[in-house]
Amino acid sequence: MSDEPESKDTGHTAAGHTAAGQTAAEVADLGIVDSLAQLSFLVQAALGKVAAEHGLSAVQLRLLGVLRDRTPGMQELARHLGLDKSSMTGLVDRAERRDLVRRSPSPHDRRSLLVSITPEGQKLARRCAADAEREIRDLTAHLTDDQRDRLSLLASAVVGHHTPI
Repeated sequence: MSDEPESKDTGHTAAGHTAAGQTAAEVADLGIVDSLAQLSFLVQAALGKVAAEHGLSAVQLRLLGVLRDRTPGMQELARHLGLDKSSMTGLVDRAERRDLVRRSPSPHDRRSLLVSITPEGQKLARRCAADAEREIRDLTAHLTDDQRDRLSLLASAVVGHHTPI
């Protein structure tokens, strides 16, 4: 698996454009591993840019994204974000100081805390989501509407099969 932005055999750049001006259909297949890995790098870079523009880390951006439509417990949130307990606590502490999230006791287990997004966090999450949409759409601007629709459905199928929350 390569994280280089250009495939030497196809001239395919990380942005999806080709040196010879080929359409997406004319580009040689990089294979499932390299194509998904390189796509992941592109998406992470786009999201990292959005996060930085709003004074957030990439994981803080993910935190706000997760909390937009749910109120998980700390343990569930830590599992979803792939963080240990102390890292999760620090992440939520920093977000709480910015009035982006709040912790509250679980009504079902007094030892457990739920994490929810605040109105200020919702506003920031909406701005970040709009910026992320712009960045991701820019990544796929060279695709036809049909190709974008197919990519969306395939990505949704992969994600839907593995999403823990």
